[in-house]
Amino acid sequence: MQSFTKSFIQECKMQLLEAKRDILNRVRNSRNEYAALDRAGGDEADQTMALMAENDFLTAQTRMKELLLEIEFALSRIESGRFGICEETEEPIEAERLRALPWTRLSIEGAEIRETVKRKFAR
Repeated sequence: MQSFTKSFIQECKMQLLEAKRDILNRVRNSRNEYAALDRAGGDEADQTMALMAENDFLTAQTRMKELLLEIEFALSRIESGRFGICEETEEPIEAERLRALPWTRLSIEGAEIRETVKRKFAR
């Protein structure tokens, strides 16, 4: 079983913290931009555009919240010593995958298993 070096885990932790800062900044900027929109009155087209902007804002906020949660969970796994272990297979996650997505919970094999199960039960 592959174990990760302390420097590799520290590298991933730094990536996670940087991603967290970036997302928090994006959330703040997005909220400020949304708050600055003029949503008062207007004709039907203006109201439709305002609703579309609100939908886009809420969708983006939800995605950023979900990613923030994944980052927090990954940081927690670092602290508990479970970082880099696939939730599906209990095998180590590929180092290249962790470098690309340090918040991932699944190895490539684990992700394929989950996708297969998802497709099977989606029918």
